[in-house]
Amino acid sequence: MNTTQLLLSGAWTQGLQLFAALSLLIIIHEGGHFVFAKLCKTRVEKFYLFFDFLFPFSGLLNFSLFKKKKGDTEYGIGWFPLGGYVKIAGMVDESMDKEQLAQAPQPWEYRSKKAYQKLGIMLGGIIFNIIAAMIIYSFIYGIWGEHYLSTSQVKYGIEASEEAKAIGFKNGDKIISVGGVVSERFDANLTQLILSEAKTVDVERDGLPTTIAIPAGTIKKLLSSGANKKSFWTYRTPFTISDVAPGSAADKMGLKAKDSILYINNQSIAYFDQLQATLSQYKNAPIQVVVARANNEIDTLTTTVPSNGKLGIVAAMDPDRYFSTVTKNFSIGGAMVKGVTNTIDKLGFYVEQFVFLFTSKEANAKDSVGGMITFAKQFPTEFTWLSFLSLTAFISIILAFMNLLPIPGLDGGYVVFLLFELFTGKKVSEKVMEKATTVGLVLLLALMVYANGMDIFRLFK
Repeated sequence: MNTTQLLLSGAWTQGLQLFAALSLLIIIHEGGHFVFAKLCKTRVEKFYLFFDFLFPFSGLLNFSLFKKKKGDTEYGIGWFPLGGYVKIAGMVDESMDKEQLAQAPQPWEYRSKKAYQKLGIMLGGIIFNIIAAMIIYSFIYGIWGEHYLSTSQVKYGIEASEEAKAIGFKNGDKIISVGGVVSERFDANLTQLILSEAKTVDVERDGLPTTIAIPAGTIKKLLSSGANKKSFWTYRTPFTISDVAPGSAADKMGLKAKDSILYINNQSIAYFDQLQATLSQYKNAPIQVVVARANNEIDTLTTTVPSNGKLGIVAAMDPDRYFSTVTKNFSIGGAMVKGVTNTIDKLGFYVEQFVFLFTSKEANAKDSVGGMITFAKQFPTEFTWLSFLSLTAFISIILAFMNLLPIPGLDGGYVVFLLFELFTGKKVSEKVMEKATTVGLVLLLALMVYANGMDIFRLFK
């Protein structure tokens, strides 16, 4: 593997995608503040991707990787890749420019503007993040349309994890409803189970309706398992062999990519879970395997199953081959409308998740905190424009919401002070703003350290 292949593989691909997405969204967010400031005739002294100081300590390690002055604004790239900022003249912000604030207010400064103008400047970044999500989603729907697997199309049922089997699910169960709610999209069923804290799931088993009770504590286990564990359930499909490990039992017996295993010792094999269960019965024992080749020829092969119960194959699950996924194409206008509505839906969904973490008895906010590694793992290990743009749009929505939280140092903290000014006609003193911002920035840094620390801790669990 050459250097280029290494950099574009696996975790590197995920990390580079996250870096690219966040860099773009930081520029968009700070660009929102910049544009609204200019509209209000407010001077912007700096526009930086990343910080040119050791955040949140504005006086430490002050240097940039790149900078260029144009007009009143210095555009640059900082060395500390944790975010970005615009330095708006006369504003209490990350830069903590107390020398400037000690001078008499100037007409082109933030502090000289009316409350509604300052509110627009502070909301500019959030507005731009929402608009960016709408544009990206509109582009996605216009180019690729909408594709999803409907619950009714999962005709082979589910493949249940060990956790799911422990509470009564079986491989082959077909989901009917979760907590009495029938979801059109198959991927919405697990979300419905968690967010509604459903007590029951109705399934079809061997042609008969069956109700499975969800015991207390299940949702908590699901949330604490995170993205590193196998999904609670997934769709079940027939499989073919996509790869064979060199020197493995499968390799020695003559199995090849694109082969389909039909029988093992006269036991029918249709699904990968059946293969695993059957092989576990024949550890260290000889087996006869009937396979269908890619050219439709039927061969019979023999081997002895290793003590670990594995032959050394990689299974290929191809849903497009077995399921008729729902496909919706949109006109330009339709794509724009869908992009807007989907952004609103995604924002509502994220808010619902956020509230759930802090209100549900089953949820533990601590276990759900994640940093850069958690975000990076949401991206696929192989780059595609569709997945990259989809996740970038969703992260843009997350950034918009998180920045609106009423925490000093975030846009939402400034909004709270400005709303106070709007409704009372009294400005919050700069001293109070400075102290609140300092505390808020330190808390944000502590949260980021904790979140990324939890990511590192989970790697070694």
